[in-house]
Amino acid sequence: MSGSIPFYQKHHRHYDRGYRSKEMASAVSQYQSSSSSYTARNSSSRTSRGPVPKRAKPTYLAVDKENQIIGYVVPIFRGSQEFASGFSDTEEARVKETAAYMARRDLFTHGLEMERSEQMSRKVAMRESAERITMSKRIHEHEEYHKRMNEDSLMHAPEFVIKPRSHTVWEKQCVRLHCTVTGWPEPRVVWYKNNVTVDPLAHPGKYKIESSYNVHSLEINRCDFDDTAQYHVSAMNAKGELSAFASIVVKRFKGEIDESLPAPRRKYGLVSEYGITFQTHIVDTFGVSFGREGETMSLGCTVIIYPALHRYQPEVQWYRDDVLLTASKWTQMHWSGDKATLTLTHLNKEDEGLYTLRVATKSGYETYSAYVFVRDADAEIEGAPGAPLDVRCLDANKDYVIVNWKQPAVDGGSSILGYFVDRCEVGTTHWIQCNDTPVKFARFPVTGLVEGRSYIFRVRAVNKCGMSHPSRVSEPAAAMDPADRARMRGTSAPWTGQIIVTEEEPAEGVVPGRPRDLQVTEATKNYVVLSWKPPGEKGLEGIMYYVEKCVSGTDSWQRVNTEIPVKSPRFALFDLAEGKSYSFRVRCCNSAGVGEPSDPTEATTVGDKLDIPSAPGRVVPTRNTDTSVVVSWEASRDAKELVGYYIEGSIVGSNIWEPCNNKPVKGTRFICHGLVTEETYVFRVRAVNAAGLSPCSQESEPVEVKAAIASPAPPYGITVLECVRDAMVLAWKQPTFIGGADIVGYFVDYREVVDGVPGKWHEANIKCVSERAYRVSDLKENRKYQFQVRAANMAGVGIPSMPSETFLCEEWTIAVPGPPHDLQVTEVRSDSLVLLWKPPVYQGRDPVNGFYIDIKEADAVEEAWRGVNDKATDKKYIKIKNLKEGESYVFRVRAQNKAGVGKASDPTEAVPAVTKPGTKEIVVDVDDDGVISLNFECLNLTADSKFVWSKDYEEITDSSRMTMETKGNKSKTIFNCPGEEDIGIYSCAVTHTDGASASYTLSAEVIPLKTELAVELQEKGRVRFWLQADISANGKVDYVFNDNRISQGEKYKMNFDKNTGVIEMIMESLAPSDEGTYTFQLQDGKATNQSSLVLIGDVFKELQKESEFQRKEWFRKQGTGLSVYLSYEVTPECCVILQCKVGNIKKDTSAVWYKDGREIKADQNLSFTEGVLKLEIAQISKKDAGVYEVVLKDDRGKDTSTLNLTDQGNLAEPHTNSSTNSSTPLKITSTDEGIRLYTFVSYYNDLLQVTWHYKDSAIAFSDRIKSGVVGEQLWLQITEPTEKDMGKYAIEFYDGKGGLRRTVELAGQGIDASNSSLNRARVAGGLPDVVTIQEGKALNLTCNISGDPVPEVTWLKNEREMTSDDHYILKFESGKFASFTITTVNTSDSGKYSILVKNKYGTESGDFTVSVFIPQDEGSKKK
Repeated sequence: MSGSIPFYQKHHRHYDRGYRSKEMASAVSQYQSSSSSYTARNSSSRTSRGPVPKRAKPTYLAVDKENQIIGYVVPIFRGSQEFASGFSDTEEARVKETAAYMARRDLFTHGLEMERSEQMSRKVAMRESAERITMSKRIHEHEEYHKRMNEDSLMHAPEFVIKPRSHTVWEKQCVRLHCTVTGWPEPRVVWYKNNVTVDPLAHPGKYKIESSYNVHSLEINRCDFDDTAQYHVSAMNAKGELSAFASIVVKRFKGEIDESLPAPRRKYGLVSEYGITFQTHIVDTFGVSFGREGETMSLGCTVIIYPALHRYQPEVQWYRDDVLLTASKWTQMHWSGDKATLTLTHLNKEDEGLYTLRVATKSGYETYSAYVFVRDADAEIEGAPGAPLDVRCLDANKDYVIVNWKQPAVDGGSSILGYFVDRCEVGTTHWIQCNDTPVKFARFPVTGLVEGRSYIFRVRAVNKCGMSHPSRVSEPAAAMDPADRARMRGTSAPWTGQIIVTEEEPAEGVVPGRPRDLQVTEATKNYVVLSWKPPGEKGLEGIMYYVEKCVSGTDSWQRVNTEIPVKSPRFALFDLAEGKSYSFRVRCCNSAGVGEPSDPTEATTVGDKLDIPSAPGRVVPTRNTDTSVVVSWEASRDAKELVGYYIEGSIVGSNIWEPCNNKPVKGTRFICHGLVTEETYVFRVRAVNAAGLSPCSQESEPVEVKAAIASPAPPYGITVLECVRDAMVLAWKQPTFIGGADIVGYFVDYREVVDGVPGKWHEANIKCVSERAYRVSDLKENRKYQFQVRAANMAGVGIPSMPSETFLCEEWTIAVPGPPHDLQVTEVRSDSLVLLWKPPVYQGRDPVNGFYIDIKEADAVEEAWRGVNDKATDKKYIKIKNLKEGESYVFRVRAQNKAGVGKASDPTEAVPAVTKPGTKEIVVDVDDDGVISLNFECLNLTADSKFVWSKDYEEITDSSRMTMETKGNKSKTIFNCPGEEDIGIYSCAVTHTDGASASYTLSAEVIPLKTELAVELQEKGRVRFWLQADISANGKVDYVFNDNRISQGEKYKMNFDKNTGVIEMIMESLAPSDEGTYTFQLQDGKATNQSSLVLIGDVFKELQKESEFQRKEWFRKQGTGLSVYLSYEVTPECCVILQCKVGNIKKDTSAVWYKDGREIKADQNLSFTEGVLKLEIAQISKKDAGVYEVVLKDDRGKDTSTLNLTDQGNLAEPHTNSSTNSSTPLKITSTDEGIRLYTFVSYYNDLLQVTWHYKDSAIAFSDRIKSGVVGEQLWLQITEPTEKDMGKYAIEFYDGKGGLRRTVELAGQGIDASNSSLNRARVAGGLPDVVTIQEGKALNLTCNISGDPVPEVTWLKNEREMTSDDHYILKFESGKFASFTITTVNTSDSGKYSILVKNKYGTESGDFTVSVFIPQDEGSKKK
């Protein structure tokens, strides 16, 4: 035991130095921190019992808040009393030399000496370990120091780990936007609302901004409409800035929820904790609807919710004019799981309004709205007025109620004399008329009601012709004290649900005091209504009231209700003298007596205090759609208690006015639907209040019902043409859509960009500029700027373009010129076009001396640019030739000066080399007086189109040298006095078309042609080529055939009449070798011209055939001949008989038959008795194909006739004649590959000539379209058909003389039957026809998209493509759902919008119209 080491020291890593490391600092410190007593016990116990149980180890690891080790703590070493009391090694050695030490060494055993040696070794080891830990710490601190000295290696720009998410919330709800941001140094985070910093201190309690552990949030308390905006959060540090965006849309539906509730909750369905996001789409919607009183109308929409959960039910609600509808006998609502239906069981004018379907899920909601118009029912008596509407009960009390209603829009042609009010006690069917004489005021107090009973009311209008239908009945009204009605509702006591009603015991024998606050609440010429409050004493016995009146100027008070006191603190007085003034007072009474009278009212004159409103102001109609017009007007001035407005329309010249609405509208803007397209209307407006209808406003200006003119689309392609120290010259491209009206100018805005952060926009020009280039001045040198441009037309200023690139304002010093600009393409043909441009603004060091033009295919790579001209042109236009038909090209221009070639312009848009249908060229005309004119015709004019003539592509403004005339679709330019100054290129372009234009080069060396080269046949089949030109007697003519000059000879006879200018060439006959191009080349001094005529193909063959026929006819008439040339007929046995008729023959006349030049020995004798020669061919087949000829000759001469009977020609006719007559009608069937068109014939062989046609053109067969024969069935297969394959198809059988055609129309039935219809791009629905929305609100529309492959989605505004930006948010998600959002609607957003979806199987679009209106005042805004 004396020399042994405990086993735990032998095997423990702390003992052997080879195992030691800085990671074991806590184990080493365990020995260091031991107390002296612990050391003594340890010393004595090690010799006997081994190691003692250890205490709980104190940890010396340094950790952070998340318990991650970040370093070590070096403990303070404290020794024991025996050998670690702080002595140094020297002092310890001295102590050893003392006697005491020696005595103690002798006293203890040798084992104790070994233990002391062991402790000394441990002490040395612990110190060495502590030194290593200290050194490691110093090294770590040194490394951290150098890291802080070079922080750039650790810094990085902000990054959003989680971005804020957009929300749609209800008004009064709270919403929170949050995000997670990383970056070093720690980014500074700022929240913005519509680019304005959110300041919580400026709006206490409204906003709350928090930041914790890189999580940042913005909380908005109790949202309102003003909180609808785009929010973005910006994170910035020294390495950069990053922003993230989110939108908040706040919605409100009146009457839907209590403001105290935090949010509407659905009754069924999952909650947000399940993490399911529902996508809702409303399709198969209802449009603007029209009904008549008494009819039943159903409105329905199909609702698609994805994902579809079987037990999940959305919340489906219907609204009329933003008021929630509930089920009643007038309205019935049904939800079938995928279709929402609202049924209006008995239409009344109260049902007119804007109907909205709202489908809410836990993920949000979708809405759809459309207007419903209700016309008056046919009157029982002709000329009777329409029924009143919106009957309501006001101020109901114990024995009376005030009935209020709205006047009808239709008075039947004569003014309404008044109204009768009827009442009916609930539970009975007995109606009682309440007033004996009609009242004109649309409000009437009904008295004499029995307390505690309920009544319903209705109103009828009357004019001189008769009585109207009664209105819809009012809601029931109970005749009782309002306080009693409130007490009857009761209150629920906590926990019990009991109804607790408390009332003080009445005090008996107390006379009530004076009534309080007596006032005249309403005064008309028919009645006066008084109201007051009961006396202030409580607990009085049941009180009733007496009303007294007094004529002003007297002291005589007369009690009005002498017999029965009234119970209600309201009273209506009738039978007052109109025009007189009265004062009124009231007394209380009960069983104890009658109290003192109240204070009298001020003198009140009997008469209508509420005046009829004045006529509305100026009425302005605006084009909206093909069937609607937006009508706006100025509100009636000083109108009190205004109910609304009625709008009437009339076709110009008819003098028949029809109401546009049958329910008054509150605002000063209304969309009148149901108008006749392209008719011209005028409108007028009337205001209405309880006193009656105002006079009509003045008639509006006439307006034609057609689609509205819209503001133009934004320009694009903003570039810098020149830059100096404080100014930049910008250029841009014209908008792709000009809004249906000419652009009158442009507005330019600019903003400074500092460290990548853009500032506020500033106007560069107040007055619009007409050119597409503008110099922006007053800029700062070496600053960066962005620009945007807006276009304007008569409809207004369009939305701005996308911000340009960031440009640095510094003076250009380069030697070469800047880029040309304003490139335009005109006169597009299948093989050529004309390119125009403007020279660069920046010239460089020297003037520009030429231009180079580059071209490449639109889809080619950037390296494919190639030059058009090898030598620079000094003109600002060029005609580019040798284009490939159907190919799309782009172009650019570079300018050069002495220093070299400058930067290229921006390329043009892709231009396809296609000659558009109906394209015409300029025609030069010279009349008999020698007047030269240029003529141009355009076949696709619009109402706004104009002809613009230019010389050398600059518009002609000087009319002294030429006169321009335009009639219909033709325009003419006449040269007044032609001269050398008129030489040039003359072009004509037509505005508001798809690029209709043409040009003509007029030079001094052109001989005017009066006619172009033409051909005609003369006697004996001669062919005459001729033209007429304005050429002098010294002129020369060259005749050219197929680029070879021909001369006078036996075949060609030429003639030139120098007096008339007629030039001709005559040929005796035409041979096959004469097919080609004939040209007459004219020369008169330096002037030249030529005209060509192409005779090839069928044109040449027809001319040759006709010439040969006339030639033979002439010869036949001179002697022996064939009166009827060779022909054939087919017998039912499929035999062919060749025959011809002969005439003027003699006995020695002989006839010989030939086939392919070889004589045929006929089996029969030739007989001329009937004047017919015949040759029979039995069972004709391919071997009988050939050219047959009959020769008739005698001593007078001979005559011949031939018939070509070949495989390709007449050989097949005998079979086709029978087969075609037996063919069945053409039919359509579906196959797995597509659709098949087919017909059957009685029999078929390879001689049958069959041609398939599509839209009267022969079909070009391909892998997709094939034809074939199966047995007696002839078929045409169309694989994967599309809508483009729809149309008229035909199969044609040719029989040598004519043909038989079978046709069929391939419409939707064929396409729908094919599989490809399932794959075609489609818009499933969800888009309304018309959206009317208030300015400042947000608009979101969603539609369902289908198709395989996934379609491409394009949004259009006024037929021009849109791009997604901060204002228009266009999304296409999951390949199925396309959404369209306008974040903040303004008036410029009005217009026609479309969505266009396209894949390889087809294209489809959906259209809707957005109409933005501006509210009149705050009240209307809330409405």
